[in-house]
Amino acid sequence: MKSIAVAALIAIGATIAHAQQPAEADPFDPLAFLVGEWRGQEDARFGKGKGERRYRLILGDRYLLSQNASIFEPQEGLPEGDRHEDWTIFSYDKGRDTFVVRQFNSEGFVNRFTLDASSVIPTKMIFVSEASENAPPGLRARLTYEKVSDDEFNEIFELAMPGKDLQVMIRNRWTRATPP
Repeated sequence: MKSIAVAALIAIGATIAHAQQPAEADPFDPLAFLVGEWRGQEDARFGKGKGERRYRLILGDRYLLSQNASIFEPQEGLPEGDRHEDWTIFSYDKGRDTFVVRQFNSEGFVNRFTLDASSVIPTKMIFVSEASENAPPGLRARLTYEKVSDDEFNEIFELAMPGKDLQVMIRNRWTRATPP
């Protein structure tokens, strides 16, 4: 009987100790405002377009996936128009204590970015390229997200050829289409 009481006290103590441990913070909390449907106005070096984008947590909420489709109607500088699609996956690298972004583009490019230390999450997040598949060697890129409100953010994509400065290639303004 005494051993049952001791075992019960140990079990209760373990339960209380476990309950008092702080829960591990979800690294995606700062990016939670992105979850949902978005509509975009796009201003690229080659023309103006419109986009639709959806952000959602996937694979046990361990990744944030963005699926984007942008249409650029025929216009001066883009006589045939263009359709661009990309899938962007945000992950959190515990070893480096930072966000990593992998962007898969319909043009065949795969870009990997890491969060710049000067970023102020979630107000302004600057991601700098680590690697690009199917791009010229030495190509650099930067992807910036500027949160305007829970229902609006701006996105800037910059590129630099080897030995050149970064240049804005596309500037997007995204507004929430549906509540999260």
